[in-house]
Amino acid sequence: MTQKYFCQIDLNGEYDRSHEMTLQDLAVVQDLVRTHSAIVLETEKVYLVKSRLEPLAKSEGFVSLTELIQKLRQSPYGVLHKKVVEAMTTNETSFFRDLVPFEVLRKQLLPEIMARKATSKRLNMWCGASSSGQEPYSVMFTILEHLPELQNWVIQFIATDISEEMLAKCRAGTYSQLEVKRGLPASLLTRYFVKKGMGWQIREDIRRRIDFKRMNLAGPWITFPSMDLVFLRNVMIYFDMETKKQILGNIRKILNPNGYVLLGGSETTLNLDDKYERVDFSGTACYRVKKA
Repeated sequence: MTQKYFCQIDLNGEYDRSHEMTLQDLAVVQDLVRTHSAIVLETEKVYLVKSRLEPLAKSEGFVSLTELIQKLRQSPYGVLHKKVVEAMTTNETSFFRDLVPFEVLRKQLLPEIMARKATSKRLNMWCGASSSGQEPYSVMFTILEHLPELQNWVIQFIATDISEEMLAKCRAGTYSQLEVKRGLPASLLTRYFVKKGMGWQIREDIRRRIDFKRMNLAGPWITFPSMDLVFLRNVMIYFDMETKKQILGNIRKILNPNGYVLLGGSETTLNLDDKYERVDFSGTACYRVKKA
């Protein structure tokens, strides 16, 4: 059978075979990532696979991406396989991404929850895909800036991710000049960060407020308290239908009866879990469990 290659073309119009990737090679990566993270990599995403794995192949001492994939084929699941999965599950993020959800959080969601829990003064939140940390830290900055009353509350804020590398970055809270320029107001940079080398680091007292843990959304779940807010924005678009249903079902088990789930603008519970209802806040996708 003739193999199909995904090749780059050099400036002379000739194939650059050092970067070639067969459908069979791509299938190895697709199967590995789907098995261990439930993320579906479409064939059209081959450019993403190559851009993420070629640097990994080089850093691991392989002469080509093909050689790395051959090693994956020949070896039982181990450290290299895990690094490939982590490389393919690192997603785009920025501080205050999409902005509107954070305005809704500040003006509507948190004030409503605070009024309802004024006696217990306890707030539980979970960010289900923390990536490199910008989203959970943006939530914390929102609280510090606009809701000082919560300083006297007991807040349990858990943030999880499948990637150990990303979790290490989250815990360190260190970001480059480019990263802090993406969505972070200058006033927050001077108030909550300290200069560190060529970059910036979030103050330690703020970093301690978020508990970063490893968890695969499609695998066994850690133990959660009853959650008032769940942030799962721009995550489920990467999963197949059954995994989405499984995740939404698991969230219902840990969600406070009056709690909310925040999804991405293109995500929905529709046709996945009919026990949720959408609540519109300025067009932001917020969901809660229907009353019995």
